[in-house]
Amino acid sequence: MNGWKRLSSFVSTVQKPKYPGSAKPSGQEDSLQHQASFDAAQVASALVGLALLAVLWEAYVRLLDVSALILPTPSRVLSQIVANWDLLIRNSGPTLQATVAGFLVSLSLSFFLSVLLDLFAWLRRAVVPILVVSQTLPLTAIAPLVVLWFGFGLMPKVILVALVTFFPMLVALLQGYEATDRELTSLLRSFGANRWRIFWIARVPTALPYFFAGLRISITYAVVAAIFAEYSGARAGLGIVILNAKNSFRPDLMLAAVVCCSVLTLLLYAICALAQSLLVGDRSGRRLHV
Repeated sequence: MNGWKRLSSFVSTVQKPKYPGSAKPSGQEDSLQHQASFDAAQVASALVGLALLAVLWEAYVRLLDVSALILPTPSRVLSQIVANWDLLIRNSGPTLQATVAGFLVSLSLSFFLSVLLDLFAWLRRAVVPILVVSQTLPLTAIAPLVVLWFGFGLMPKVILVALVTFFPMLVALLQGYEATDRELTSLLRSFGANRWRIFWIARVPTALPYFFAGLRISITYAVVAAIFAEYSGARAGLGIVILNAKNSFRPDLMLAAVVCCSVLTLLLYAICALAQSLLVGDRSGRRLHV
């Protein structure tokens, strides 16, 4: 067991980026500082862009005297967020619960399937086409059926979120496994490692950057899937708020709920990006961006 631990440590050392000459900690610190300033610049640029868009939107509505029933101003949407804060927060809970629960199921399912498909080539040839076909089914048609089969509780939302989000993570994991260095695999085989040890020592670490790329793509779909599920049948949630606002001809409240959905998505995306930065950010010698 100690021999395998030493071998795993050696493999991790091999997979670390190689720097010309003597790598100094101060250089790595400078790189991290540069990355932090770059991320701050990205956030600042995005905020400036959003502010400029809001100003143009506000000016367009006011100058052309567009009715609030057609296109409310950003200031009106903001006032609706403040006025209906309790309503939006109360209904954000069920949406966030369904999103997180469905995403955790999706995460577990995609990893479990990726292990099976990587270990058994015949299973991969049989299952992958079926999974591809499952992604061609329109969510708007599937959601009412899932609600009909499983009721108005949490279960149909979890199923729909998992159905929408698992495929990008599964494909990313499979692609990551395939990217494993063949020389590293041969080295491990020469030490007597079986397929299972090679999988955990070499293939999983190689697949991590690919996995997090798929993870960050999937998380952007998760809240949308939960909203679709709530459209089809739910007792509470931001989807219900949007649906009731639509039926009441309240586009300002609809957009206020949409803003809450966007904030939830950005929050979950930031958590995934932070996890990627902590786990695999330095694996390639630089921070990864999507």
